[in-house]
Amino acid sequence: MTSRISILGFAGSLRKDSYNKAILRAALEMIPAEADLKIFDLEGIPLFSQDLEDRPADKVKAFKAAIRAADALLIATPEYNYSIPGVLKNALDNASRPYGDNALDGKPLAIMGASVGMLGTARAQYHLRQCCVFLNMYPLNGPEVLVPFVQDKVDPSGRLTDVKTREKIRELLEALVDSTKRLKAV
Repeated sequence: MTSRISILGFAGSLRKDSYNKAILRAALEMIPAEADLKIFDLEGIPLFSQDLEDRPADKVKAFKAAIRAADALLIATPEYNYSIPGVLKNALDNASRPYGDNALDGKPLAIMGASVGMLGTARAQYHLRQCCVFLNMYPLNGPEVLVPFVQDKVDPSGRLTDVKTREKIRELLEALVDSTKRLKAV
């Protein structure tokens, strides 16, 4: 296969100085040579309303188009209250509706997450995997990228400096590219 793998990445956070946006930016520095990574900012996606699903906002149209144009997805999720943030759930709801127009259908997916706590988004990633079942996505089982105590691994300019974390992200990206190639070959 000679074609490049296109990956769309997004963080389930709106915060300007988000740690999950920082690890997503780090992924840009480590993308395998045969792949491209574009980042989509979820800021501006309106709250999902079934009353409006047949008339989606321009930001939702752009999000769905970016998902469809990508061969695979990379999600960086924070953990809020033992789960994924409402921002991320809302984005997934918008991308998968109306019924029969699920832009996420069949997409390979890599998940990573950063947290100031000890578990590094383990529970949020588990809940995101549950959502992926109904959305018919193909999340990688490993390597897992759970970044605990991220405040000690990102410098004041927002750059991920931790060598081990950077290596795990590199491994995750390589696994996503390999998995995507296998799925495309079927």
